[in-house]
Amino acid sequence: MEVMHLHHLITQRAPTMVLSSTNSTWLKYASLGVLVLQTTSLVLTMRYSRTLKEDSPRYLASSAVVSAEVLKIFTCIFIVLIENNYSVRAMNLQLKEEIVTKLAETMKLAVPAGIYTLQNNLLYVALSNLDAATYQVTYQLKILTTALFSVSMLGRRLGLYQWLSLLLLMAGVTLVQWPTESGGDTEQKVLTASSQFMGLMAVLMACVSSGFAGVYFEKILKETKQSVWVRNIQLGLFSFVFGFLGMMVYDGQSIRKSGMFQGFNIITCAVVVLQAVGGLVVAVVIKYADNILKGFATSLSIIMSTLISYFLLNDFNPTGMFFWGAVLVIAATFLYSYERKPASSAIKV
Repeated sequence: MEVMHLHHLITQRAPTMVLSSTNSTWLKYASLGVLVLQTTSLVLTMRYSRTLKEDSPRYLASSAVVSAEVLKIFTCIFIVLIENNYSVRAMNLQLKEEIVTKLAETMKLAVPAGIYTLQNNLLYVALSNLDAATYQVTYQLKILTTALFSVSMLGRRLGLYQWLSLLLLMAGVTLVQWPTESGGDTEQKVLTASSQFMGLMAVLMACVSSGFAGVYFEKILKETKQSVWVRNIQLGLFSFVFGFLGMMVYDGQSIRKSGMFQGFNIITCAVVVLQAVGGLVVAVVIKYADNILKGFATSLSIIMSTLISYFLLNDFNPTGMFFWGAVLVIAATFLYSYERKPASSAIKV
């Protein structure tokens, strides 16, 4: 989801400006730490939970998605309650006015909610079939899809550096996904190739859905003045409905047999919490971080995911192609974030 940045007002006296600058710098690096921790921990925990071998049946991805949406809704309601000075009556009036009275505005959230629900389920499929490092690098293609949808839907202009970065990004992801010769049983290699292809398709579909839903949601936020938390409640309600219907259609038989929370454990609960609260936490802290720091966060997350996948999860063997592809993706992330002082020439599609 695209998050609007908070610009600092520099209208105070010199001593206050120095103090404000110090606090701002601290908040920026704290934001960097939170972004890296949240992004890396979610991917690695989700991957670990999908590959953990247990006697009991593995938890249902659809159930985890629905649980995350419920937790997200309650978290946003609690934040709205805080904004209303813990007045339940005032909160109820606000939610009734924003959600029920403005039903036409609420219905606009059905489209991104359905797409986000699909995307969240696709991420479980991707991490069930791809190692965390490959997933992290490939998922950066969402920068490309978001940029293209921003140009087509919002009329946004991209500078020369940004177009170049998108070319680098595509080249990097291509290298990461480049097939490598490996020894071993032929049948096992076929199964691995099939699994990787399924994971790749899931990531690509998630990138397209993420780009479209993010830009669509941003457009809605710009057209109205509703609280971002109220918008997230509306989004969560639709996502819960779509997720629940999908869960009953695809996993209904399994749920009737073993229950909705079959296979849930501490790791699964951690995944649900990270997925639900993580995005909201990032939405709060990211406003203190500029584009360069966001590039650092993405790069550090890729590096950490690679190291942990190799040393701890033992599900990843880096190749030369992967290394150079990851370098190109990291470079593309920084280049896309690079902002020149008033750009004289911009390219528009």
